[in-house]
Amino acid sequence: MARPVPQCPIRLGEPCSLCEPGVTGPEDCGLVWLVMNDPDLRARLAELRREQRL
Repeated sequence: MARPVPQCPIRLGEPCSLCEPGVTGPEDCGLVWLVMNDPDLRARLAELRREQRL
């Protein structure tokens, strides 16, 4: 059975490429943590997601 490919929550539409050393996916990625814990970056990401859906 094929393993699902996790998607990068920051680079919309791209698979997680494990670009941070030592990570196993988006769940332990420092970049994802940083963006999700910064109110301004999180708001901008939400804007980008809305634009992508249109």
